[in-house]
Amino acid sequence: MDKVFKALADEGRRQLLDQLHTNNGQTLGELCKCLDMSRQAVTKHLQLLEAANLVVTIWRGREKLHYLN
Repeated sequence: MDKVFKALADEGRRQLLDQLHTNNGQTLGELCKCLDMSRQAVTKHLQLLEAANLVVTIWRGREKLHYLN
């Protein structure tokens, strides 16, 4: 439960979750377009969200899609 609260404590991670809620199943590039963050920052935020089981990733060919869990 601590991982969930830690993940939700950051505004950037909440923005990522809102973006996925609006359009579920986005690639890293699509998420970066809508947010004012570098690709590395978005990747780190997504890793924390995955560790909290809030986001899951699915590979489709060479694309890695991110979904709300």
